Amino acid sequence: MQSAFELIAILLSLSALFGYLNHRVLHLPHTIGLVVIALAVSLAILGIDLVAPGLGLKATAAKMIGQIDFTRTLMEGVLSFLLFAGALHVDLSAMLDRKYAIGIMATFGVLLTTALVGGGIYLVFLGLGVDVPLLACFVFGALIAPTDPVAVLSILKTVHVPPSLEAKIAGESLFNDGVGIVVFTIAVAIAFGGHGEVTPGSVALLFLTEAGGGVILGLLTGWLVFFVMRSIDEYTLEIMLSLALVTGTYVIASRLHVSGPIAVVVAGLLIGNRGTRLAMSETTRTHLLDFWELIDEILNSLLFLLIGFEVLAISGQTSYLLAGAIAIPLVLAARLISVALPLAALSLRESFTKGAVWVLTWGGLKGGISVALALSLPASPVREALLTACYAVVIFSVIVQGVTIGPLIKRVVGEQK
Repeated sequence: MQSAFELIAILLSLSALFGYLNHRVLHLPHTIGLVVIALAVSLAILGIDLVAPGLGLKATAAKMIGQIDFTRTLMEGVLSFLLFAGALHVDLSAMLDRKYAIGIMATFGVLLTTALVGGGIYLVFLGLGVDVPLLACFVFGALIAPTDPVAVLSILKTVHVPPSLEAKIAGESLFNDGVGIVVFTIAVAIAFGGHGEVTPGSVALLFLTEAGGGVILGLLTGWLVFFVMRSIDEYTLEIMLSLALVTGTYVIASRLHVSGPIAVVVAGLLIGNRGTRLAMSETTRTHLLDFWELIDEILNSLLFLLIGFEVLAISGQTSYLLAGAIAIPLVLAARLISVALPLAALSLRESFTKGAVWVLTWGGLKGGISVALALSLPASPVREALLTACYAVVIFSVIVQGVTIGPLIKRVVGEQK
């Protein structure tokens, strides 16, 4: 068994090697290139294992990947850094101008997608003869409903999007993962039990506590660090303060049982907008933003590399794979409805960028958060079916949607500024 240091060394080395191969050969966006190459290597390992099972390549690779608790690594560690780094660069004023669209899509949109996908995938499994209860299908709907801020923000760096539309995409992706995690937690409690009696009142209270508590905590810790930063001018110390803000906020959120992702996003928005303008010198601002950009790139590379390798953890059962293939258009259709309905209602009071519905639909990428939630499901007869379907949607989303979102924006939006 490798030590933690050896595993990190292997992953960093593979990230660097695959990144080099992508830069020289594939010329894809960095994170997408890593997924493609890691997926190709994983499929090659599976192919070699079929031809020469005596080599034990799949078992060895799966054992190494199995040492990495993807769910805990992402949900209890890496995610906080990635969300903070992403929030630092989001224009808060542009987000607030579109707060109604962002708020509705991040709440009503997630709930609607959960219902549509849950009902649809139940019929898919039923048609394929796979016994997955309806409540478990709603769990799948909940884990696949939120767009992944890590995937979305990494793609936004590579394409030109009109500012008003970029604010909607970034704002929704930053907040709906927190909402999605709360909905997923409730769905798992109902479907698999073990969390006491679940009533409409307890669901509403949990939702308000998690989401509202996250906002309040993020404001408190963010303002505290803002005032401390404003009293000094030492970039190394202020970078350390930003690290303490991220880790401390996330740990406190977990202890208070409020949404850590939402708390970190709120703190990041505050430091990225108020902090960088009012509490930092130009030197400090440059060093801090460069530091977090580097952290963002390294962790993104490792995360997307792991997504490509997680194919080794899924079942190869034909019916599960078919369900995953059908789930792709199902999730896209649900996403289209959950975007179009809120924007149609809001269009009575405000205007939207041309082609916004199509860009928000196709740009609603799924990623590591969905995979992590699927891997966190309790052991049950339906776990492999749900995990396989989730992985199929995520891989299509990252590779196909990620590669084509740029051309789509140019076609339906044009050169609007």
